[in-house]
Amino acid sequence: FLPFGGKLNKENRWVKLAQLVPWAYAEKKYAKSFRKSFRGQKAVSIRVALGALIIQERLQLSDRETVQQIVENPYLQYFIGLEGYQDHPPFHPSLMTHFRKRLGEQVLREINEIIAVEAAKSTPDSDRDDEPKSGTKSKGKRTTKRHSTSEEDPNQGVLLLDATCAPADVAYPTDLNLLNEAREKLEEIIDTLHAPQIGRARKPRTYRDKARKEYLAVAKQRRANGKVIRRAIGKQLRYVARNLQIIRNMASRQPLTLLSRKQYRDLLVIQELYRQQRMMFERKTHQIEDRIVSIHQPHVRPVVRGKAKARVEFGAKVSVSMVNGYAFLERLSWDSFNEGVTLIESVEAYKRRFGCYPKAVLADQIYRTRQNRAFCKAHGIRLSGPALGRPVQGEEATEQRRVARQDARKRNAIEGKFGEGKRRYGLGRIRACLAKTSETVIALQLLVMNLERRLRDFFVSWLNRLLSYRIPAFGNIFEV
Repeated sequence: FLPFGGKLNKENRWVKLAQLVPWAYAEKKYAKSFRKSFRGQKAVSIRVALGALIIQERLQLSDRETVQQIVENPYLQYFIGLEGYQDHPPFHPSLMTHFRKRLGEQVLREINEIIAVEAAKSTPDSDRDDEPKSGTKSKGKRTTKRHSTSEEDPNQGVLLLDATCAPADVAYPTDLNLLNEAREKLEEIIDTLHAPQIGRARKPRTYRDKARKEYLAVAKQRRANGKVIRRAIGKQLRYVARNLQIIRNMASRQPLTLLSRKQYRDLLVIQELYRQQRMMFERKTHQIEDRIVSIHQPHVRPVVRGKAKARVEFGAKVSVSMVNGYAFLERLSWDSFNEGVTLIESVEAYKRRFGCYPKAVLADQIYRTRQNRAFCKAHGIRLSGPALGRPVQGEEATEQRRVARQDARKRNAIEGKFGEGKRRYGLGRIRACLAKTSETVIALQLLVMNLERRLRDFFVSWLNRLLSYRIPAFGNIFEV
């Protein structure tokens, strides 16, 4: 039902997109996250939950704005499975967080594989290594599909591998700013613990005004030297240590249940932060294992990427493989890892998805370890890059350079996929706060990118059919 006697257009993108999502499979996975009980509010269906998350990531909206857009747009209401148009919200915006928790990264990864595998198998292969070169004839050779195995060449397809960082939405961390934030949070905790004792006991002295002035005296300097910053860090460390001791003394007289859940969590994080900062200050270093760079998001870790724009990024490290333009999430970790160790498991995942090993793996230098080279050689897979040993000369060297240039051009596709995700779908700044919901958002963004790619493939195939249509007595429609 639509107001004003309207009718939905069946060619609309949201109508087409609703046909691509495996709602039934997602429903089975989504139902496992609920307990069997006859109490409480009725659960929201998977189509509403997953559909709302896809809309949010596709349009890059906040939770409240997502619900508002669904109320105003009948196509979005059709996409989430409503039976008719309604002018009131289908759910409260606060449920969006529960949707991200209920679905989780693993469920979204499985849904993404269903969509991407089917699409990659049906998409014409433009990266085949056995295609005839330009200027030559195929001599009547019959071309085969991408993933069909044969006795002559059991390996089919090209696998692209790379890794990137999905930065979290946190301020650039410095030791001085982190300690100042920790000191201010501890002062709020002391105020909360002292509130029942107002008028009966004297509040411990924290020197907050003096500590604030000393922090601003350095933070406002445009170019403070190392000695000044180190002296300021030492002062803030002593203020934090004093506040922690005050809290320990107050906890011996009254319970910490006066604190809210957030304050108690911040207290635990600050204790570990102080230990790390104290150790780095004493050792005169800036490196420590599992370093905390955000009190609000303690799971975030620094990831050294060596890029020109930012040498260090702060977020989750993501290893992605791509086949025929469709991306698969291979590994996601908040701790930095060497992406070269993911090649073997990515190739095995390719075989599980398509029934054969790839003919070629295109990856950068970090993947070309001896172990990976030996694995690819044993399974008849060509790994991009020069072979080990003495460089060859003559025509063979020319051919190697030509193949290297061709591989580099093809491998640019996965770099473009990262750029698409970071510019259009929010992969460049993860706004979720919890570790689990952040992982869900990252997996969801890859799912949305694959759905958009599927829509583009549908449009291209429709356009090709239109151009190949022949009008009687006129010939090809494109020629007309």
